[in-house]
Amino acid sequence: MVQEQKQLNTKLILTGLIIGMFFSALEQTIVGTAMPTIIGDLNGFSIFAWVTTAYMITSTTVIPIVGKLSDIYGRRKLYLLGNIIFIAGSALCGTAQSMEQLIIYRAIQGIGGGMIMPLSQTIIGDIFTAEQRAKWQGVFGAIYGLSSVIGPFIGGLLVDSISWHSIFYINVPFGLISTFMIFIGLKNEEVRKNGKVDIDYLGILTLIPAIVLFLLGLTFGGDKFAWLSSTSLLLFGAVVILLILFFIFEKKAVEPILDLRLFKNRIFATTNILGFLLGLGMFGAIMFVPMFMQGILGVTPTRAGSTMTPMMIALILASVIGGRLLLKFRFRTVLTFGMLITSLGFFLMSTMGVSSSELTAYLYMIILGLGMGLVMPTLMIAIQNEFPKNQLGSVTSASTFFRSIGGTIGVTILNAMMNHSIQDKMKEAVSAEKNPVSAKVLEELGKETDQLFGVLLKPDVLPVPGEIRNGIVTSIKLVWAESFSSLFMFGLLFIALGVIVALSVGSSRIKRDQANEELKLQEQPES
Repeated sequence: MVQEQKQLNTKLILTGLIIGMFFSALEQTIVGTAMPTIIGDLNGFSIFAWVTTAYMITSTTVIPIVGKLSDIYGRRKLYLLGNIIFIAGSALCGTAQSMEQLIIYRAIQGIGGGMIMPLSQTIIGDIFTAEQRAKWQGVFGAIYGLSSVIGPFIGGLLVDSISWHSIFYINVPFGLISTFMIFIGLKNEEVRKNGKVDIDYLGILTLIPAIVLFLLGLTFGGDKFAWLSSTSLLLFGAVVILLILFFIFEKKAVEPILDLRLFKNRIFATTNILGFLLGLGMFGAIMFVPMFMQGILGVTPTRAGSTMTPMMIALILASVIGGRLLLKFRFRTVLTFGMLITSLGFFLMSTMGVSSSELTAYLYMIILGLGMGLVMPTLMIAIQNEFPKNQLGSVTSASTFFRSIGGTIGVTILNAMMNHSIQDKMKEAVSAEKNPVSAKVLEELGKETDQLFGVLLKPDVLPVPGEIRNGIVTSIKLVWAESFSSLFMFGLLFIALGVIVALSVGSSRIKRDQANEELKLQEQPES
């Protein structure tokens, strides 16, 4: 009876986690599809990017804190709190009457999302053995990928058939179902700490503003203010001071938010560095693929938006397969193989040009997806395999946090690099242009990257004769294609460095389930 109840609770927990993770991950892709409609309804075009930025800042900030607190107070309370905040934020987003309101409500929603994502993976680490985690972390990686694939489709369907408000309201009923299942399934969770609890308040008060200011600096640096302006120096200077104070406080804290001693563990240090590098190269470069497809290859906006689908399907398959491979091979082997495939994908993407076909782009994206699908769940499995359950919250959140920060930095660095590369190559194109009319038009367009992309999408906006217009558009396409190639070659440096880090992970592998091994021995017939 006890065993049956335990199995029922496990099923409830799994179902609740799958629903919670799916919809919190879905929210990261579904909003982009509805954004043009939201802007048309609420206006606020000048600040619409904050709808994504606000969510990103709050969700990233809360990750390392909730992980540590879950080791102290247990996963159940914090997961339920995260779900409730996410549901409340979603409901509020649906009621927004202005872009400013939507941004504030998205920040609230981000707090909940930042709590749900790492705690889902931590709970998986709690309820399953090391061997079982390999399968389930792969499944959860596949669920995350699936949400990315169908997010734009669901978003478009809801916006077209109902309204943009529905993309937020849909989270409410499913969130409540997830909350109820976790409430019931985890009701017998073991209490983590008894008696006095030492909360690292100084660590929290220095880490939160450090992350927020850092992300704000990355988001607006080079846009709202110059990288070397007094505003930028003041902002990043404050980040440095806060981080120094944070490290000082962490060394003295009884229960530090981020235990610096964990970095002495080889697996913890190398997997987090690898996750950071993967985020740095992957997220920054891939964001430009739909632009390339639409601007250079001339596909429709709908088809450009679905460019990521082949990659995410490959990622889903590789995540499931990777979990199985970990039962036979060391972490180092799977991680290195995955990073090598990702490196190949980056190199192939760097060879894309104006004469490339849509099919070629899809094939290269599939290779990228296969590599990333092997690496991403393996990072989590490896780090959970190395630590006892009373530390899983901290180490799991740390892994999620470093990959998220890597992605944020990568987007900023590679975006700045792309703009710089386009401006330099446009100057070369102007110098090489023999027709004075074309040279003058190219020089004017080169002052604003947005103008260049606008011409690629709608060449007819150029008030020049057809032959001259075609020559100008061809020059701009060549500039964009060359800059796109440089972008992926630069991203390849981070991924190649990741191969070296993967080789240094060590010889660790999944710890076999001792109970299962003994059972197998008992079942063997006597000779």
